[in-house]
Amino acid sequence: MNDTQKPTAQDAAIRETATRLRVGIGAFKRRTQETLADGDLTVPQLTALSRLDRLGPATTAELARREQITPQAMGATVASLEQRGLVTRQPDAVDGRRSILSLTPEGQTTIGSGRSSVVDQVAVVLAESFTSDEIATLDAAARLIERLAELL
Repeated sequence: MNDTQKPTAQDAAIRETATRLRVGIGAFKRRTQETLADGDLTVPQLTALSRLDRLGPATTAELARREQITPQAMGATVASLEQRGLVTRQPDAVDGRRSILSLTPEGQTTIGSGRSSVVDQVAVVLAESFTSDEIATLDAAARLIERLAELL
């Protein structure tokens, strides 16, 4: 849309959807942060582990680029995962200045288990308060939200 075009009803509907997504995801994020138990992985930690699991070994800079955060912020996340023994760092065979991160066996177990107090709580709420059709809709929406996040 340029300056001479009037917003259409479809443009308004898309903006309303974008607003609802921003508000709803923000509220969900705040509520889940409140329910983190001691020892639970933070969202950035879980995201970094998931990326390494899905994409294979990567550098801190590659992970940061994927998450659109600074390498310094990802470095802090990676350091905490290393302290927990969930990732390991090896020198890059091609460029010795770089380090390649990969999941340790414990990191793979952590990702594979899917155990999290937040996930457990969300699963309980879904089971108790949503129909099978609503859960299927939320599953489809979650996949679309992941795709949207990749495109931003």
